[in-house]
Amino acid sequence: MKRLLIATSLVALTVSPAFARDQIRIVGSSTVYPFTTAVAEQFGKTSGMKTPVVESTGTGGGMKLFCAGVGADHPDFTNASRAIKKGEFEDCAKNGVTEIVEIKVGFDGLALADATEGADLKLTKQQIFMALAKQVPDKDGKLVANPYTMWNEIDPSFPAQKIEVYGPPPTSGTRDSFAELVMEKGAESFDSLKELKKSDAKAFEAVWKSMREDGVFIEAGENDNLIVQKLSSNPNAIGIFGFSNVAENTQLQALEIDGVKPTFDTIASGEYKVARPLFVYAKKQHVGVIPGMAEFVAEYTSEKAVGEEGYLSEKGLIALPGEEGEKVRAAANAMTILTADQVK
Repeated sequence: MKRLLIATSLVALTVSPAFARDQIRIVGSSTVYPFTTAVAEQFGKTSGMKTPVVESTGTGGGMKLFCAGVGADHPDFTNASRAIKKGEFEDCAKNGVTEIVEIKVGFDGLALADATEGADLKLTKQQIFMALAKQVPDKDGKLVANPYTMWNEIDPSFPAQKIEVYGPPPTSGTRDSFAELVMEKGAESFDSLKELKKSDAKAFEAVWKSMREDGVFIEAGENDNLIVQKLSSNPNAIGIFGFSNVAENTQLQALEIDGVKPTFDTIASGEYKVARPLFVYAKKQHVGVIPGMAEFVAEYTSEKAVGEEGYLSEKGLIALPGEEGEKVRAAANAMTILTADQVK
């Protein structure tokens, strides 16, 4: 009985409003960070409650913090530039985070960009794979260590310019999305790798997920502004970004991929194929404990924020189609819990 009383007291300390924070805490994706920050600032101005604290930790890092537990010591929301993974969902459950609300806030294109005075390369997914994969097929289809160091070695029409690409680390959702949307598709364009996919799916996955480690691909951390600075000082370098970062930096130009440049219109229409949905995840167990949780969700999903003419469109967010946006808004405001069978 004594042990039961102690355990009950500990639970009360964890979730009781008397011991809760009075300010929302948000972690996660650097891509979603500017959107959530804008919503947090608007919320602070209009709600009468404190402006939420937003940290850029990367999607993977944010999921670890979010899934670590319930209570005032743990974040209330996490931003993600990809959907939550099955393993992350299971980690959440193990740590008592059993009521997760998934909110799809819009779309963002992934862009390769360089400084405006740099070479305006017109790339294909195959060429990007050839530039960045750790191993590539030789003329006989055999996998070899990537031999390409200059762009004109990949295509003679390209400049005799060193391949130098800055990108996100493995913990980043942008890195995951780039691998799936560009590297995997580029690998599939080779007949030998198509056959490998059929015969050994795991070996094929290892090929398209493995980026170069010889200094050509440079992991630049979760700070997108650092990549912008690198490109500004080195016009020959290229960076991997969410389109919203390119849209906000006039010193950058987005490069064409498979004949299409990323713009608001080409991403929204689906013409630009290198695009992904963006998410915010809420911890329902904190609603009613941390002040403002439900109100913050309402602000984030409002038409004035995420609609086609919403204030997040000025930051580069591509709005969800009307009917889908309404469904997301209704589910989010009802705090509909994500179920295991919805997670891949």
